[in-house]
Amino acid sequence: MTRPPAIEAAKRFIHEYFPTCQAALLSGSVVRGEETATSDLDIVVIDEHLQSEYRESLICHGWPIELFVHNLKTLRHYFQSDYQRARPSLQKMVSEGIPLIDHAIIDTIKLDATTILKDGPPEWSPETIRMKRYFLTDALEDFIGSTNRGESIFIANSIGELLHEFVLRTNHHWIGSSKWIVRALKEYDPQFTEEYVNAFEQFYRKDEKKDVVRLVDSVLQTHGGRLFEGFSVGKR
Repeated sequence: MTRPPAIEAAKRFIHEYFPTCQAALLSGSVVRGEETATSDLDIVVIDEHLQSEYRESLICHGWPIELFVHNLKTLRHYFQSDYQRARPSLQKMVSEGIPLIDHAIIDTIKLDATTILKDGPPEWSPETIRMKRYFLTDALEDFIGSTNRGESIFIANSIGELLHEFVLRTNHHWIGSSKWIVRALKEYDPQFTEEYVNAFEQFYRKDEKKDVVRLVDSVLQTHGGRLFEGFSVGKR
């Protein structure tokens, strides 16, 4: 059986399961024109009849659906939580979302989400930058010294996470996870992203570490270079 188009399936789903909700938005790859064979429907629902938020995964009308259900209070709580962790997942879904029903509240929550995205995450303090610089240095030194291929692979994974976070947060940009690491970096600087991907690809394909080491050092250099001696936490 041929499944209906994404927006038609989403509207049917809302009509059947949330007929009295205040707002519903279809978001995700199908909205951005990035749909793949495994894409699902990301749907945000605002229902003031609910006392607490929940998330649910299900299949309906031939589509896998990721459901994010909130009332206005929990939506704004999650907006704040996502802001503090610098990963604005819910804000992105609301900002880019296509309304599935008409309600005045939609304009308000989309404006809230878009404003947060535009303003960027909270700035790191000098103390936080210093601590993150130390952690990145420590991982890099482990990577350089590692002679075990298996261990080196997972140290490299850690460096990739730490490096993307350091670059983006010190430049007041949102961070990501999984595939969103590369997407977040591209939003900041496509050229740096290419260098980042190529450096790790050289290691994973050819076991060559020098490009990763060079890239990390170039990032750290603008903040004083590697940090080990003199670093402490909690000392009085």
